[in-house]
Amino acid sequence: MATPFPPSTIKAYQYSSTKGGLDKNLGVNHSAPLPKPKSDQHLVQVIAIALNPVDYKPAEVPLVGRFIVPKPATPGIDFAGCIVTPATGSSLKRGQLVFGVAGTTPFAGGALSEFTLAEKEGTVALPNGVDPIDAATIGIAGLTAYQSIVPKVKKGDKVFINGGSGGTGVFGIQIAKAIGCHVTTTCSTANVELCRSLGADDILDYKNESVVEALKASKHKFDHVVDNVGADPKLYWRCHEYTEPQAVYVMVGGTPSFGFVVDMLKIMLWPGFLGGGKRKHVGFFAKPKSEELKQIGAWMKEGKVKAIIDQRFPFEQAPKAFEKLKTGRAKGKIVIDVASDTYGEAWSG
Repeated sequence: MATPFPPSTIKAYQYSSTKGGLDKNLGVNHSAPLPKPKSDQHLVQVIAIALNPVDYKPAEVPLVGRFIVPKPATPGIDFAGCIVTPATGSSLKRGQLVFGVAGTTPFAGGALSEFTLAEKEGTVALPNGVDPIDAATIGIAGLTAYQSIVPKVKKGDKVFINGGSGGTGVFGIQIAKAIGCHVTTTCSTANVELCRSLGADDILDYKNESVVEALKASKHKFDHVVDNVGADPKLYWRCHEYTEPQAVYVMVGGTPSFGFVVDMLKIMLWPGFLGGGKRKHVGFFAKPKSEELKQIGAWMKEGKVKAIIDQRFPFEQAPKAFEKLKTGRAKGKIVIDVASDTYGEAWSG
């Protein structure tokens, strides 16, 4: 007798505690129930996922993490996969390859599983010729890069991206160049050539020079700033020294620490005329937008944006993928291959 497709139970990574780190508590449930989609959700067979800091940082915040992530939880937001049951009214069809962002909660998307749920606005068709493994990297990082840059600049603007070699930074450099901006970015010595290969015009090696002083010494003032790191408050407090008056400082990165929270409160509450920041500062959280996912996918097909994958882990080594993510040293994205070689087998039965 043929195995029913989709099966009633699936393999899914889950955790019920983050004591000692999410990666130390992540295990496979071999008989997790198949997710049941609502009318506005797709049921998707997962081919691959890519990890983001949001997959573990909020869950690991003491006390708070217990309440914002219901347990047991399955992490993973960025995905590429195959439509099993399309959402009501969707133009996507059963068997169609797609990519996007999974889940209905921003902190435990559920994609680290054989099957997952994805809402219509966060799921788009995979362009012909684009590898699902590459498309799986777009999700949160691609949308974050797009939304923190594209609506806020115009062709010819000078953009400073703090943190060019991480998961969001590699997309930020390429997207800013795709729309015609001049890009200055920071990275460590080891990643200078990577950032250059992505199109960065000027690269500041934070290991060997003061970033603030190098920005001040630049031949131009910047029209826009995206901070993917959030580790050096001086970059904001002194940004009026290297930016145009109308520039906006977008804070993307950060750590869930007491010091970071204090810095953010100072920035928000200390007015510029009393010695506070002198440029507009905005926080950021990406939102699923299908048209933007389609645009990034189109750029990938055209070769204007390419996936930068630091390491690709098999499904069985997902905890090791999280260990690598938590080092903060990945060049680009970390991918977990769920079923790239096998996803089509059940469909042919």
